[in-house]
Amino acid sequence: MNTEQIDRSVTRIFKAVFPESTNHYDTLFGGTAMALMDEVAFITATRFSRQKMVTVSSDRIDFKKPIPAGTIIELIGTVSHVGNTSLKVQVEIFIEQMYSQLREKAVTGEFTFVAIDENKKPVAIQRLP
Repeated sequence: MNTEQIDRSVTRIFKAVFPESTNHYDTLFGGTAMALMDEVAFITATRFSRQKMVTVSSDRIDFKKPIPAGTIIELIGTVSHVGNTSLKVQVEIFIEQMYSQLREKAVTGEFTFVAIDENKKPVAIQRLP
């Protein structure tokens, strides 16, 4: 695997957790977390290959800690495996308290993407220089 290409494609996005994205427990709704994770994974996969990529699976998403309203989250996407036409992206969500240095991992998951051509058929992942 090209570690330089992986390093260049690491994607970090920060979001504030507002009440409209929470459930009845005042924590981030799981479906919203998964959608944010898939978006970060997609951006990571695209930055890695610079090709059209589509999500084909989400593998084991572990919700380790609830994410309360009124916190900041950081989502980090990193390519974890590259195959011929597919690649895997690991996404982690960290919780940061707004008014302290407290930071902890809340969610991890892995997403698989396939590179496609204009006919939506799988094509080889490009290895960039």
